[in-house]
Amino acid sequence: MIQVIEARYFDGRTSRLHHVQLYVENGIACVVGDVNREISVAELRVSERTRHAARVVTFPDGAYLECTDHERFNAVLSATGFTDSIVVRLQHNWRAVAASASLLVALLVLGYLFVLPWVARVIADNLPAGVELAIGNGALDFLDKQVFEPSKLTLEKQQDIRSRFNQLYPLRYDELPIELVFRSSKAGANAFALPSRQIVLTDELVKLLDNDEELMAVLGHELGHIIEHHFTRRLIQSSTVAIGVSFLFGDVSNIIAGVPTVLLDLKYSRDAERDADQFALFILKNNGIPVTKLADVFTKLQRQFKGSEPVPYLSSHPLTEERLEQIRQADKASDSWSGTKRSGS
Repeated sequence: MIQVIEARYFDGRTSRLHHVQLYVENGIACVVGDVNREISVAELRVSERTRHAARVVTFPDGAYLECTDHERFNAVLSATGFTDSIVVRLQHNWRAVAASASLLVALLVLGYLFVLPWVARVIADNLPAGVELAIGNGALDFLDKQVFEPSKLTLEKQQDIRSRFNQLYPLRYDELPIELVFRSSKAGANAFALPSRQIVLTDELVKLLDNDEELMAVLGHELGHIIEHHFTRRLIQSSTVAIGVSFLFGDVSNIIAGVPTVLLDLKYSRDAERDADQFALFILKNNGIPVTKLADVFTKLQRQFKGSEPVPYLSSHPLTEERLEQIRQADKASDSWSGTKRSGS
């Protein structure tokens, strides 16, 4: 029995609607009504199956039919031997949809945890020095406007710290010098590294520690962040995520991304902190300073601010007891450093 389907026909050149009927006989699609035409089924293109939208049959000349009687249309298609593509069939299988969604989530999680950090590291390690210099200078300008004031330490005190630091870190580990930048901070005691090879040290942290060896331990840790490009790597990762979210969900009110975002929440991953600790311990050992000085700094800060607002340096360098114990036990390890940037590299 031949199935006849009510349909709407458009010639593809005007918006005029034609009411027609469609049926298929011996491999020939026949259109009758306001318009009459016949064509081989093989020459027609059929839209994907959907739950509610009309199915569209397109002719080679651009004309097309719209059919809303899905049951009869599917019966006609089945009679001609037409089958949906594997993608369409999977879309209408809830098990396949659930499996695909689970796989997508797993891939996104694995990509975020492993692929994105690796890509960020490769990019950061190969960026021209001028790019990181521009990023760091922009970051410092932002902080000078929002957070910092000129340092109130005497020039003699600043020079003493620079001199001690230059003795601690001769230029045998990398090709460019490191600049110490002194600022007074509204946020209190802090120190952090910028990709422009600058270590920002606040007056408040200098006064709080009041100990050259502990101060050098902090600077060694921040030096590790510079050598491993942690700031740049984090900036790349956060920017990539922001771009991905914008691509998937639209503007999202101009997602806050870029240097200011990283600065306002400068928390490195555990791996990054471990790398920086390792480099600091390497520096301390090779300069005759007890490695426990680094743990002493963190312990001292924790003890002094216990029960009150956390010191900014600790909030931006989150601690764990495991990490402190690794630092304390480091004097039993070798003096080598397993980082990516070494002398001659």
